[in-house]
Amino acid sequence: MLPEDWEPLYREILEDLGYDRSSDESSARMLKAVMVNSDLILDDDVKMQKKATVFGCSDGLEGDILAAAPRGTLIASGSSVGRLERIGVTPDIVVTDLDGDIGPQIDASKRGAVTFIHAHGDNPHLIQRYAQEFLGPVVLTTQSRPDNLVSNYGGFTDGDRAVCIARHFGAEDILLLGFDFETPSKKDGSDPRAKAKKLRWAKRIIFDCNGPGVSIEMPR
Repeated sequence: MLPEDWEPLYREILEDLGYDRSSDESSARMLKAVMVNSDLILDDDVKMQKKATVFGCSDGLEGDILAAAPRGTLIASGSSVGRLERIGVTPDIVVTDLDGDIGPQIDASKRGAVTFIHAHGDNPHLIQRYAQEFLGPVVLTTQSRPDNLVSNYGGFTDGDRAVCIARHFGAEDILLLGFDFETPSKKDGSDPRAKAKKLRWAKRIIFDCNGPGVSIEMPR
């Protein structure tokens, strides 16, 4: 998704959830400053197969993997990384806003996974604490204005952003495992009503904004 296509959705999200664009942009500036000497890579260095599997972190993740074998480029969102690790699945790409179970994400980076680290208004403290621990190849992302070091591929939550990234880099057949758009996973300190809104946006971004020629599949 190009930034100009993402922008109208982004404005709707800000209004719907009451978020502040300036906070997103301030966090992106911090991420760039913190990571300027890290192993930052360009679009040409990101390898994506025509088939890709994107792992969400719903309660049904492990069951979905039993029902449908992962294929192609394996893209893990946030805290799914640790759960995948425990069942022997190693992601090629990790998409994270540095929330949740961070240790396995850092370990995946050390093993060479490409990590897309995202800045938004709620995570500057996490950027300061964790971002520099990602020692493998890194792409910096924002949901606001991109520049030469911080990219915007579209997407709002780790899961739907991972789908946007897969599409941007050429995946045409995308399997979603561990996605549940109706039942938010329980998380300490999380507002279930806000989470439900985010899931509705994730579903819209994945399916309503899907381009021609791209297949999105979920286990039945």
